[in-house]
Amino acid sequence: MKNVREPAVAGMFYPASSAKLKEDVQLLLDTYKPQEKFKNVVGIVSPHAGYAYSGRTAAFAYNAVKGKNYKTIIVISPSHREYFAGISIYNGDAYKTPLGEVPVNKEMRYELVLDNKIIFNGINGHRAEHAVEVQIPFLQMTMDNFSIVPIVMGDQNRMYINELSKKLADVIDDETLIIASSDLSHFYSKEQADKRDSIVEKRISEFDYENLQQDLETGKCEACGGGTIVAMMRTADLFHKRKSKILSRTDSGDVTGDHSEVVGYLSAVLF
Repeated sequence: MKNVREPAVAGMFYPASSAKLKEDVQLLLDTYKPQEKFKNVVGIVSPHAGYAYSGRTAAFAYNAVKGKNYKTIIVISPSHREYFAGISIYNGDAYKTPLGEVPVNKEMRYELVLDNKIIFNGINGHRAEHAVEVQIPFLQMTMDNFSIVPIVMGDQNRMYINELSKKLADVIDDETLIIASSDLSHFYSKEQADKRDSIVEKRISEFDYENLQQDLETGKCEACGGGTIVAMMRTADLFHKRKSKILSRTDSGDVTGDHSEVVGYLSAVLF
């Protein structure tokens, strides 16, 4: 019997109706497009809030890779709801959204967990986590015939980041895309958020993941999936792709009009 991870946040973060979901994502993709085309894209940063808040920022990233022929898409997410040591790759057969099922690439999963004490097959971090799930409808609307490797980092410390990036660099090829799922700072005033979030923007645009990691560790800036971004950049570096471009940076106040406590969002492309 197939082991399928059912949608946990349909009807909350995005519409539960497949027709409405398709319509909403298509509208975002039609409206928010980067001005330039990118070749040999190895990774994107995409936010993971409700589509009403961060969907426009995410759409820039997905338009940068739309229609490209990736066979495998690795989604790296933080764990919002449970802490665990190590890195968990979903141990089932597929992830499901209202737009259908997407198979898990079991061969790549096997290679990543082989002889590894840090990366393991599991359900940890996948039960109710939204950060992987909200990326999938965008993928279903922009890609054909792909499988995923859904990865949740239970801990984003340096040791885990380095181990994950080393393993990923060994298994990826030109038909693999990596997605780092992350929002930026949470619940500061717009002005304070902009100060912190501009540091993340600067580090990514300068392809400086060493200092990004340092800034996250010392609290100069914040990103709930900061470790996922560093892991993706480090992997791209090991894979000899060292260009990056920020596509969009916004915050929840741009939608709600409330600037007293905002959540920051950013999308970027590595190529």
